[in-house]
This record gives sequence, structure tokens and C-alpha cells, in this order.
Amino acid sequence: MPYPPPQRRSPGPRRRSLLASAAGAALLTGCSTDSDDASRAERDGGTSSAAEQSRARAARDSAALLERYDAVLAVHPALAVRLAPLRAEVLRHVEAFGGTRAAASPSAPSSAGTSPSAPPASATAPGPASGQPSAAAVPPDPRAALAGLAAAERTLADARTTQLLAVPGEQARLLASVAAAGAAHVYLLTEGAK
Repeated sequence: MPYPPPQRRSPGPRRRSLLASAAGAALLTGCSTDSDDASRAERDGGTSSAAEQSRARAARDSAALLERYDAVLAVHPALAVRLAPLRAEVLRHVEAFGGTRAAASPSAPSSAGTSPSAPPASATAPGPASGQPSAAAVPPDPRAALAGLAAAERTLADARTTQLLAVPGEQARLLASVAAAGAAHVYLLTEGAK
């Protein structure tokens, strides 16, 4: 008696968590310390300033992506469970590149566990001056909002893959790691739409 062909199942929440964890581990593996950067500056002469500029640009790009997540969460709070781990990774990317950003998600529960924390001011008022989408620019359809986040993640991951060729070792590894995490985010953002 022939067996029926195996049915294809969509990955569950556990697989998504594992992918996000793997991306985070890859990011931490690629991080460098300030002493590594200082010794590289001595060895490479002027290359360090290019790496510093690349690092600052990467921090700004990650902060801008974080603002996109915050804008989507402000319009679609029902997506908080799905987006919270991805947003947390993007926040770690900001910090890994030396940027700073408020850690509270607009719809994630506070550590007290009962009330959501307020969104950062820059997340609720990003607008044309900063080049970031405002909450009004987020599509009203959740699938379209997720598709917009996936497109932003894909664009940034591609840009980082290109940029890593122009920076020294540790910075290149960090960019590669974060680009890989971005590619995993694209998959996680688009898999539910199928």
C-alpha cells in the first residue's frame, strides 16, 4: 500500500524563535570591542575613520529601521507578538553599531507586566523631515505593513552586504552578521503571508 506524499507544513512559532536566536547569536559572534577597533586603527592608519563612518551609518540605518517597526506597531498593535522578537534584534543591531535607542516597544508589556510602555517620541513623530515613515504612512492592511517592513529589511541587508567589502575585518564580520539577520527577518515577515 503506497504511503501518501508528505504534506508541507508552515514553520511554527518555535522555528521562528530558533531563527531569530540564531541570527542574534551570529550577531554576537561578529561583534568587536573598542580595544579591537583601537588596535586596528593603529595598524591600518586611516582605514579606521572609514570603518567609523560605516559603523555610524549602520547605526543610523538600524535606528531608522527600528522606527519603521515602531510605526507599524503603533498602527497595528495586534502584530506585537510577531514583531517583538524582530524589533528586539534590530535594537541590538543599533547597539552593536554603537548607536543608542530606547529599548521599550510601543506595544510590548512593561517589566511590571500589566501595561504597555509608551512608544519613543521619535517613533510617533518620524515624518518627512527625518525621512522615516510616520504612523499615517503605514498601510492600513497588516499584510501590506509586513510587506513594507520586509522590503525595508531586504534593502538594508543588501546594502550591508555591499558595504562589508569596503571595511576592515571585524566591521565586515559585524555587517555580514547583521545582513544575515536581516535576511532571516525578511523570511519571517513574509512566511505568514503565504
